[in-house]
Amino acid sequence: MVFRNVIVCRMVPGSEGTVGDVFGYYDRTTRPQDLGVIGRILLSHHDLYLHVIERRQDPKISGQTRGLPAFQKIAEAIGPYVTPYPRYWKNPSDSVAKEFYRWAPEDGTAPGDTTLTVVVQRIKPGAEADVARIFAESDAGPLPRELGVAARYLYSIDDVFVHLIEQDAATAEQLRHQHEQRPAFGKLIAELAPYVEPYRPESWRGPQDSVATVFYRWRAED
Repeated sequence: MVFRNVIVCRMVPGSEGTVGDVFGYYDRTTRPQDLGVIGRILLSHHDLYLHVIERRQDPKISGQTRGLPAFQKIAEAIGPYVTPYPRYWKNPSDSVAKEFYRWAPEDGTAPGDTTLTVVVQRIKPGAEADVARIFAESDAGPLPRELGVAARYLYSIDDVFVHLIEQDAATAEQLRHQHEQRPAFGKLIAELAPYVEPYRPESWRGPQDSVATVFYRWRAED
């Protein structure tokens, strides 16, 4: 199982190309995989910057807790565009979202070809336990398998809720605009409503409007 950290910051809208180019340069010229980093996905959602870091193991187990080889240079280069999100921010570690729920099939089966979708919403402060309970009850039923979900990870930081969904790629494409029609999905959304809402309610039209946009990917070749 891949271990993921999720970093959440603010980002100047329209600066995705510049930020992606910075990471592209340093991912090519340094070796993040020597520190256990095997992949990276950068996404944006309105004025948010999301950085999903993929590792072979939890750094607490592997002992590889160092940051990127060129962390300081990267921070300086993207500094005009990427700034802290949390109100309580004091140091870079405060930008790492907290994982509060994860799910995968108990039998360990998973599709060979999966796609990762990142959903971003707002969460009522302190509601993590309720949100985790609602998802656990839903994941105990048939809905995840019906939607081809191979794994789910929930994170929060300040009032931001980040939902990572690993899903069978073919099923995800087939159901991209149909899953909200399923009664079990509607029940899940209704139960979550007191605790989560769209990041920008005024412009939200449906679930697809909560999906973050990927603007950079990197994966280690060795």
